Amino acid sequence: MVYHSSFVDEEGVSTACGCPLLPLKSHIKGPAPVSDQDRTDIVDEAITFFRANVFFRNFDIKSPADKLLIYLTFYINNALKRLEGRRTLAEGTKAIINLGLEKVPVPGESGFPFPGLFPLPESHEEAELFRNYLKQIREETSGRLLSVAYRHNGTPNKWWLAFAKRKFMNIIIP
Repeated sequence: MVYHSSFVDEEGVSTACGCPLLPLKSHIKGPAPVSDQDRTDIVDEAITFFRANVFFRNFDIKSPADKLLIYLTFYINNALKRLEGRRTLAEGTKAIINLGLEKVPVPGESGFPFPGLFPLPESHEEAELFRNYLKQIREETSGRLLSVAYRHNGTPNKWWLAFAKRKFMNIIIP
């Protein structure tokens, strides 16, 4: 059974491209509202559910937040592939920073991993809002992922990096 997001009925949350712009426990500047530090956010959910959800080829979407969970699961899978073979936290951090510097595609652009999952942006402003939100959430996810993919002494956590070999929803990562 696939794990779904608990952010089902979020009142007053703005959206872009059919995706809710959920609050984040983040210090990174961006369009996401700031969440309480003691509350679980979508990044926490994505990292917690990743090792279970990555095994599924189909994902039944029950709420708009599930779309974001799918995107983050794919991103975590991509990030773990980049961390594969990096023997120290410093090397892993450099690989993740390089991943963060890549251009973030939005629906309708080449390179977006899930055509059809998110509706196309209705305006350039909506596209830029969604791009900035995805960039912010990717940076936040990367930082938190490093803390679970590497132990406190800076060595790789094989129980996490082993999942780099998995294909999420049969999508091959280049």
